[in-house]
Amino acid sequence: MQAAVRGALAKVMDGDTGKDLVASNFVETITARDGMVQVTLAVPRDRARQMEPVRAAAEAAVARVPGVLSATVVLTAHNAPAAVPAAKAPAGQGAMLLPDVKKIIAVASGKGGVGKSTTAVNLAVSLAAQGLAVGLLDADIYGPSLPQMLGTQEKPRVTGQRIHPIRRWGLSAMSIGFLVEQETPMVWRGPMVMGALEQMMGQVEWGTLDVLVVDMPPGTGDAQLTMSQRVPLAGAVIVSTPQDVALIDARRGVRMFEKVNVPVLGLIENMSFFCCPNCGHREEIFGHGGAEKEAARLGTEFLGALPLKLKIRELADAGTPIAAAQPDSDEARIYHWIAARLWDKLNGAEAPAMPSIVME
Repeated sequence: MQAAVRGALAKVMDGDTGKDLVASNFVETITARDGMVQVTLAVPRDRARQMEPVRAAAEAAVARVPGVLSATVVLTAHNAPAAVPAAKAPAGQGAMLLPDVKKIIAVASGKGGVGKSTTAVNLAVSLAAQGLAVGLLDADIYGPSLPQMLGTQEKPRVTGQRIHPIRRWGLSAMSIGFLVEQETPMVWRGPMVMGALEQMMGQVEWGTLDVLVVDMPPGTGDAQLTMSQRVPLAGAVIVSTPQDVALIDARRGVRMFEKVNVPVLGLIENMSFFCCPNCGHREEIFGHGGAEKEAARLGTEFLGALPLKLKIRELADAGTPIAAAQPDSDEARIYHWIAARLWDKLNGAEAPAMPSIVME
């Protein structure tokens, strides 16, 4: 099937060069599996926006190939040969994306399943509740969760080559989950993931934001490197559960951000303890205090602890973050405090006293 796809791309012309996509050496990767085809076109960075009609034509051409059930064509951009050498550009700078966003915070974890997305959504809602202009970017291409957590499957509006983010709970939000069907698997290699991330940052009409919260995928791979290289991250927040196996991975996350010169703003201990919904009894299922001890060991701030509580999960599944649905609850107050603390840290303010959860 790859040969047939390449043949289809050879019939798509680039108006500027007068050559087809194959002859122009734009075809970087072709991945075909079970009728699903993904193509990466590597184009000069200064032509990325004007290449959108060519990308769309290529996608349509691939979709017509017999046996293709799903076709996705993604643009990735590279610097033209005449560009200023990277060595002459300031470290971490160059053609940085999101120039109208004042602060960008990455919410990350070393492993999945620790409640990172729930934390990111509630922190973003809490920042918006403080009157800030807030964006929320789902950088998890393989497992996007924002549509579910924000309670909408709305498709974004497109004007020309610009995508307008979804407005929900006072936020401007974007996720690959808003662009594809809910059950569509993203069977993509690294370059395609990086290309999709760059498009969600560079082609989305974010406008002027005070802060953009980025819900990172778990691990320390392509997405993390793309974010650290293509946007000026103001800092990263690491989410972990208390047990040792999660803390080991959280430690890797901290070290990764240190290597790419992104300051770690602090650690959050999620699922710190279980609260019985009937009697309020507290049980430390995963242990307790591990993230606080790890933060002290790593020399970073411990930002707070959130319980493993039924209503946090129920509200997240229902698309109504607890920080918005029950802003006066003990859990929402923790999220609000952490959000305020992060904003203060980014602006050089001192920390207020940390709130505690009152057992019901």
